[in-house]
Amino acid sequence: MTTVTEFFIVGFQSSRYLRIDLICLILMIYCGTICGNLLIITLVSTSKNLHAPMYFFISQLSITDIFLTSNIAPNILHVLLNNGATITVISCMTQLYVFSTTEISECFLLTVMSYDRYVAICNPLLYSSIMTKKHCVTLAAMCWVLNFFLAFIETLFISKLTFCGPNVIDHFFCDLVPLLKIACSGVYTMELVNYILSVPLLLSPITIIIISYTNIIVTILRFQSRISRQKAFSTCSSHLIVVIIFFVTILSVYIFPTEGQTLNSSKLLSLLYTVFTPFINPIIYSLRNKEIKKSLQEIINKCRIFSYIIYI
Repeated sequence: MTTVTEFFIVGFQSSRYLRIDLICLILMIYCGTICGNLLIITLVSTSKNLHAPMYFFISQLSITDIFLTSNIAPNILHVLLNNGATITVISCMTQLYVFSTTEISECFLLTVMSYDRYVAICNPLLYSSIMTKKHCVTLAAMCWVLNFFLAFIETLFISKLTFCGPNVIDHFFCDLVPLLKIACSGVYTMELVNYILSVPLLLSPITIIIISYTNIIVTILRFQSRISRQKAFSTCSSHLIVVIIFFVTILSVYIFPTEGQTLNSSKLLSLLYTVFTPFINPIIYSLRNKEIKKSLQEIINKCRIFSYIIYI
């Protein structure tokens, strides 16, 4: 048996014209993702109206989305352009580590954001004393530290697997499931480690989110004013949409894969949460948030005034 030194990533095997269409689509989405998330980070850091815990966590989520899509999208474009591509084992493990870090980060940040909404609606009088700037920074730092640590453990165990047979990864990036399929030994141990890490890692945040939103909904329904109920629901709806999209796709691929799920359907689900979700997140938060739209309008007006002054 010879040790594998590089993998061949299959990607999407289709006609040339379909691949060209997919390249154009992913390239536009990638550019839109970078621009949209950078815009949110800029607005949150420069606008005084957005110096609140919720927008701080949204900016952290945007940073995560930029890293995630920058780790996956260029690789997809390279694979599609060449109708498949090779990648060294070290590069593959690096990509897996960055991917795991960003996915775990998004999972934790969405959980922290649900806690923020819970405190804001269920304990509004204590919100400013609980969600202080120091507390928010501490929560974000804990998320990032846990991300790096847990992703390192997963990648370390994956790197210990023996790859000696087929080196073809039937996917568009180095993901856990396709790597386990081509490993020669150590698969059972890795599957056990993955189960021990993944189930609490996903189900615990989901439990916290469900409990938070159950209390939020109960509290909102007690409001006497219809306007107050609508305002409270509007502040949570954007986050809830992002949570549903993220966790449904993640659970479908890693925890509860449907019987008879084909490789193509698995690839499409992976494409959804690695490329499309980072693109959709800033759109959801910006289009459904009056404060972000107001800050954006202020920047546009300032740019118009500045350009007018230069023109004169």
